[in-house]
Amino acid sequence: MAMTVGIRFRNSGKVYDFDPGELILLPGEKVMVETARGVECGEVARANRETAGDKPLKPVLRRANEEDRRRVEDNIRKEREAMRICQERIEAHNLDMKLVDAEYAFDNSKILFNFTAEGRVDFRDLVKDLAGVFHTRIELHQIGVRDEAKKLGGIGICGRPFCCSQFLRDFQPVSIKMAKEQGLSLNPTKISGSCGRLMCCLKYEQDTYEELLKLSPKVGATVMTAEGRGVVTDSAILTGRLKVRLDKNPESPPVEMRREDVNIIRKGPSGEELPTPAPQPTPAPVAQPETPAEPTPAAQPAPRQEEQRQPRDRRPRNRGRGRGNRGRGQGGQNTPKPQN
Repeated sequence: MAMTVGIRFRNSGKVYDFDPGELILLPGEKVMVETARGVECGEVARANRETAGDKPLKPVLRRANEEDRRRVEDNIRKEREAMRICQERIEAHNLDMKLVDAEYAFDNSKILFNFTAEGRVDFRDLVKDLAGVFHTRIELHQIGVRDEAKKLGGIGICGRPFCCSQFLRDFQPVSIKMAKEQGLSLNPTKISGSCGRLMCCLKYEQDTYEELLKLSPKVGATVMTAEGRGVVTDSAILTGRLKVRLDKNPESPPVEMRREDVNIIRKGPSGEELPTPAPQPTPAPVAQPETPAEPTPAAQPAPRQEEQRQPRDRRPRNRGRGRGNRGRGQGGQNTPKPQN
């Protein structure tokens, strides 16, 4: 961020950024600044403020004193005289050019003449003639009709001063498409400025119109209103007011209503019909599951004590009872019973 101040050198000139240094300047103050053409006297158009960028700027040298102011006034008188002499020389050389203004450098080291012409002009003899009269450096600069209107100033068809001479810093390209999108008459006399070109306001207002056009139905669009279906016959983009001819009363005058009170059904006379959004059913309340009560713990039975059993006498079972004392010999034969 850098501290800058805006300086204008002519009433309708461009505002340039300068480095104010330690000075705190207010709009309307006269200051001396260093420029590419040398030291010049300018007027503060914008007070000190921080701006983005690290590009080095020319410094503001000081505030203008009384001597500086007197020189500026003297240069203005000289410019009027230079305009008269230059116009006489143009007529003497029979040149097809229109002189716009003359600018004296602050130190009178140079005179700049601005002019307009339909084509290229060979003014070399004119420059030599003027240099012999003023005995200083002479420059002739050909400008366009827009720059001419900016330098001379005036009142536009809207009743206000020219935008270019009041606040526009640069000229932007303007097209007839902008006038069409803004709903203006395409008559050239209605949308052209005093310079004969399309009005500059068509350009810097275009962004606002583009945003509003996204919200406004076009003329011929089919809309649904509180009074029924209808067709848009007129649309005031900036105010947001519409005129709708209702289908139920086609012979009646269009009804004026707000842009927010209509829903677009069809974007234009030949556009596809947009589906009407079905009403969304209200979702039924979801029953919250009840939290079961914690069961009361039942009484646990007392642990059963096992009875101590007395060990029983186990006698060996006589498996050979009633059969005699038999045995088997080798080979599986019965052994004889011993004799008593």
